[in-house]
Amino acid sequence: MASPAQIRDSNRVVDTHPLVAELAKVLPKDRKFTAYHLSTPPTITEPLCHPPVHNPSKDSTDRRPSKPLKTYCEKHFLAISIRTGKEGAHLDKQVLVLGLEIYIYTTSFSTIIFVSKADSTGYLNLLNLPKGTPSPIREVTACFLAFLVANRRRQTKQLVVNLFARAQSQYLFPGSMKNNGKHVLDDRGLVKWWCRILNSLLEGADYQDVREPWNAIHGYLIIPGLDNYETRAFLPRTSLAMSNWTLDHPLEKISPYSNDPSNFGSNIHPRSLIPTYPDDPKARFVQELEESIAEKAKLLNGWKTPRTLDQFWEMMAFRQECSSGRLTGFMWVVFESQANPKSSSSTIKSAATIPTPNASFSAPADDRTPPTSPRSAQRGNTSLGTPSASSSKLNAPKTRKLRRKRKAKKVLSGPIIPRKPQIKTHQRAQFPKQIETPYYFWPEKGRGQVVLSDNSYTRAVEVLLHSEFKTLEHAIASTARWTKEVNMGENWALEIIGERASIDSTTSSGISETINNLSGMVRKRSADEITNETTSTSTAVNTLGGGLIRKKAKLDTSATDASVNVDQDFPETESEPKANILGAGLIRKKPKGS
Repeated sequence: MASPAQIRDSNRVVDTHPLVAELAKVLPKDRKFTAYHLSTPPTITEPLCHPPVHNPSKDSTDRRPSKPLKTYCEKHFLAISIRTGKEGAHLDKQVLVLGLEIYIYTTSFSTIIFVSKADSTGYLNLLNLPKGTPSPIREVTACFLAFLVANRRRQTKQLVVNLFARAQSQYLFPGSMKNNGKHVLDDRGLVKWWCRILNSLLEGADYQDVREPWNAIHGYLIIPGLDNYETRAFLPRTSLAMSNWTLDHPLEKISPYSNDPSNFGSNIHPRSLIPTYPDDPKARFVQELEESIAEKAKLLNGWKTPRTLDQFWEMMAFRQECSSGRLTGFMWVVFESQANPKSSSSTIKSAATIPTPNASFSAPADDRTPPTSPRSAQRGNTSLGTPSASSSKLNAPKTRKLRRKRKAKKVLSGPIIPRKPQIKTHQRAQFPKQIETPYYFWPEKGRGQVVLSDNSYTRAVEVLLHSEFKTLEHAIASTARWTKEVNMGENWALEIIGERASIDSTTSSGISETINNLSGMVRKRSADEITNETTSTSTAVNTLGGGLIRKKAKLDTSATDASVNVDQDFPETESEPKANILGAGLIRKKPKGS
């Protein structure tokens, strides 16, 4: 008789969530996984780059910063878990194996998908996948990035996937470094690992439909402290890698300010081209440079040093994050839209020309009156037959008293009827009124299974950061606690059954046997042949004796070696007459030695 857990699993229908369908294509066939997808609605945030000087001119000394770009941020968190027990085990017997945190920054110019954190627990080996199976962690990471790229595409807008690879023992799962099954990559291995993932977006066969709508796609890689020759070794060894990657940065290409020279000038300072992300080595360096100089000096000449982006990356090589005995790789994949990029820059121009609220407006010297407002205009434009503002003020107290009397609450009387308290079972986020604006695109297909406010999302991540994953028992308990607290006890798991067929072991063994059989085509000498040859050689040497002339001994040895290495088709008996003939001609010298 089937257990209740088995009946529940048999009646469970695979979720039709679009992310589930994409993940099932890249996961091993008939293997069960569970996905937990959190996200937030797009909320306004601080701009990534400092705004440059508005309408710069060489002669002008009074400069002011332009209006910063209106920026929205949308956060995503994806967690993957597996079952730890046998088939039909309870859902609580789950353990997290992967966590990904991604931020999506959107402006009227572009969309930036920034990979904030990625970590694993090391318990994926519980699946006992056959040797040669592609890593589910790598496949899920690439698939999730492709999913966001496909669902966050905006017409006439640029899209950028950006991350920096810095090796650490743990990011999202505390205590997982103590798990012996966790394979922690070093700095070089991690940079190569991320390059392989991003390269799948450039030339992977699984994501051909993701690349089709874009006009051009290109990757960029820079490792502070290494030259191009050393950096080239980190790229995947494919035929298209050298044409799809550039060993440099695209900061000038992806900046909205450098794409609008008519409004911001042709020479943009590096402080306005370098985006700053949370927990970013570049952001800490930029913050130190900003604090070292006054605001007025930054507007006039920028930083004292560095003056250019090349100098900035040269100085980054000496930073603690890049020079403490390990490497840090910065990577970009730029997706260019098919439309004309000038249309997006015109939107930036119109938004940037709006004066800032703190800007001072100049007025004529004789006119000392303050700027007119709707109230002041109504007060000043009094004409015949219309009541003045002073007469309306006299009647104001009466109308206020009448309003107060009307708004007076009635005294409650009678029996008190209690009502049931309204318990908030789930703290939902305030959804924006519009799904698509010039600043962001928030489709329903690309949202998480659970959408939280920014504060609730931060708390959900903090709960995970205060958990323990050093042993399997701790990891199972932490997984159950996190999945229940995030959605207030409601089930929000996305069940996934893999569809990708693994390589057949019999086929691979047959290939190896064929390769091994090819080596049998080369004729090998048997042990008897080698023994007979050694015996004949030693006999020939003994027959010649010690009175052999040295020159003839060298000729004999070379002839024997050539017959063994070059050709083995000659019979063994041919070497004996040759040795006897050579030895017979030397009999005359033997009596002299006796």
